[in-house]
Amino acid sequence: MELWVIASLIAALFQTVRFMLHKILAGSGLSATGSTFARFAYASPFALLALGGYLYATGHTLPPLGPGFLGWAVLGGMGQILATVLVVLTFRERNFAVGITFKKTEVIQTALLGFVVLGEAVSPGGWLAIGIGLVGVLLLSETPGLTEALWQRMRSRAVVLGLGSGFFFAISGVGYRAATLQVGAEDPILRAAITLVCVTALQALGMAAWLHWREPGQLAAVWAARRRAIWLGLSSMGGTLGWFTAFTLQTAAYVYALGQVELIFSLAASVLFFRETVTRRELAGIACLTASIVVLVLVL
Repeated sequence: MELWVIASLIAALFQTVRFMLHKILAGSGLSATGSTFARFAYASPFALLALGGYLYATGHTLPPLGPGFLGWAVLGGMGQILATVLVVLTFRERNFAVGITFKKTEVIQTALLGFVVLGEAVSPGGWLAIGIGLVGVLLLSETPGLTEALWQRMRSRAVVLGLGSGFFFAISGVGYRAATLQVGAEDPILRAAITLVCVTALQALGMAAWLHWREPGQLAAVWAARRRAIWLGLSSMGGTLGWFTAFTLQTAAYVYALGQVELIFSLAASVLFFRETVTRRELAGIACLTASIVVLVLVL
């Protein structure tokens, strides 16, 4: 099995755990931005330790960075911050599995963004997968108690937040792939670890400054929640390192396509851990998005 496949599967598992912790922390006094900051603040030290340990174990030295590294890293980091805030807000609108499914439209949006920004062509099979995925999103756009027409349902808060999170995750995926390719090293894990350290440090510092200005009480709340938030940081570091490793080896759209296995993990978490009910319509929507994943994998 190829390294990028293994890294993507591990990343999807870690990411499911991370979003479970986000959901728990969001209900314990942290705002959406506070919960997002906790992720980066507690992930940054783990990322630095991982990089230091890897350099020591392998005997590598820090490689040079290309001129576009910082710009791509900032773009990816900002996209990830906005995406995480939106997906945490989505959890407050719908159940865990559906919130994750809305967020996983990132694979469709990444394929489109990769075509527009990087000129990566989408095959006919890829467009078929996009169409199947769109059907799934339309099924999931049904909001309880909402009787308006279909186009009005698509304007519901849950759909807007979920699709918005997918869009910004697509931006972060394209940015991160470009950043990892700017690291002057052949070792994909080293390239991923260096990108991870730089990005998480920038995100933690930037969000700390924002919270100090706009939500100063959240900094104390994040510290007070450290016993649980530290696990959020650890799972975040593991998941992001997995994504970055995969990005160094494969295009972002294909990595996210394989990462849709997270849907299975999130559905299990929704039912077994959060004791939430998933409706038949929601299952049909998830099934359509899962079918779009299968098609994408088959056309790789």
